Amino acid sequence: MKLSPCIEWIFADSHDNLGDRVRAAKAAGYEHAEFHLWRDKDMAGLAEALDETGVTLTGFCVDPRRSIVDPAQHGEFLDAVRDTLEEAKTVGSPPLIVASGFTREGVSAQEHFDAAVSALRQAADLAEAAEVTLVLEPLNSRIDHPGMYLVETRLGLDLVEAVNSPRLKLLYDVYHSLVMGEDPREVLAGRMHLVEHVQIADLPGRNEPGTGGIDWPALLADLRGLGYDGPWGLEYRPTQPALASLELTKEALDA
Repeated sequence: MKLSPCIEWIFADSHDNLGDRVRAAKAAGYEHAEFHLWRDKDMAGLAEALDETGVTLTGFCVDPRRSIVDPAQHGEFLDAVRDTLEEAKTVGSPPLIVASGFTREGVSAQEHFDAAVSALRQAADLAEAAEVTLVLEPLNSRIDHPGMYLVETRLGLDLVEAVNSPRLKLLYDVYHSLVMGEDPREVLAGRMHLVEHVQIADLPGRNEPGTGGIDWPALLADLRGLGYDGPWGLEYRPTQPALASLELTKEALDA
């Protein structure tokens, strides 16, 4: 089972920079890692650690975050995509995560959708030229991201289908999806081929699997049954030191 610790949070208790967190992940037996924004990180140090360890990244975020549903921000969004694609070359060109931005008051659902498709289509053109995949992430508006536009998996998949690029896929985050009351088997049925990556955290709390109420073996079996066979992003806030937290996670996942 391929697990990808989110080193934004995991190993942050003992290591200040991402490079040392990559080394710690490798020492603990992990071949993959991911993180959030890049502009405040030592990317040269990260690249050195990746080369040294052979760890591969499963993703990080387009930075800065700008709205795909507000045409006034599309120029800044595309600039952020260009800059992040260029930076991604230094660390293996992993998938790059895109968030939607916030719902615009007084704007129709169709206008939101059309604006998002326009921005994502232009971004996908850039990604195709760079041979890098963008992954669109639905978040939740009930706890972590009030007012966010893209909070439904089906809508995210609709956007991916509308753009129709091999370099635009979906990031399915189990935690965000369950917070929004979704049934993964229903919202992903027949469309798992559009999903590039899956992230997990327990509910409630967004902590490591085993701290909440999710039946992880059953849920992972459902996602595998729908066709997912990629790495599992461990994007959770640990409640214990990294190694103990990861052991608890593996036990909960039956990994």
